[in-house]
Amino acid sequence: MIKKVGNYFVVPLAICVTLYLALKPEQSINYADYSTEGLELDYNISKDIAFNEHTPNDNELTLKEATSSMPSTYTYFPYLGKSYHGFKEALAFKESRGNYFTVNTLGYLGKYQFGKETLKMIGIYNPTQFLYNPKLQEKAFLANAERNKWILRKDIERFVGKKINGVDITESGILAAAHLAGPGSVKKFLRSYGSNNFSDAYGTTVKHYMKKFSGYDTSFIEADKRAKATL
Repeated sequence: MIKKVGNYFVVPLAICVTLYLALKPEQSINYADYSTEGLELDYNISKDIAFNEHTPNDNELTLKEATSSMPSTYTYFPYLGKSYHGFKEALAFKESRGNYFTVNTLGYLGKYQFGKETLKMIGIYNPTQFLYNPKLQEKAFLANAERNKWILRKDIERFVGKKINGVDITESGILAAAHLAGPGSVKKFLRSYGSNNFSDAYGTTVKHYMKKFSGYDTSFIEADKRAKATL
């Protein structure tokens, strides 16, 4: 009998507490408890990039490609699409799997695999400092792309929209190929209509990069003859 009487008090009390919490005045909620201010948040893309579901096309990384060499615990990132951020991250994945701190067998450094001579042209003279400074690496990528865009400005104007050796020529493809092989090799490919197709020490060609990285929006990159990487 005592147990049954107790139930008459416990159930209504639980209902009252639930209703109080649900109808609690907004002014009494301390939003500071949920703030991220002051936290170390590890990202370097703009906040307006959305998470989208999509079907990758031939020029984008598939989930299988992106996770083929990863451990069983995966890290997932927002879909960057054909934006500038998508361009640089796709290129970085091809170059180094996005690893800031790697050096390849030929001595190329970092996330975007820069050579020491290229670094000098954009104002970086300490390769060790460069390797351990992700912010500087991001600055270097943009500065190098700006410099290459200036060097190749006439070729971009002349050849974008054409098809050469089966490849649709786009500005992003040109800039990616220049990152791989230098602007001089890209000029030779375009002006020979594909017959002069440089390949690097690992066998990757200008044509391959032209095709793989075509169609990205690289309008963010401004042509700059004197582009330098400075923090």
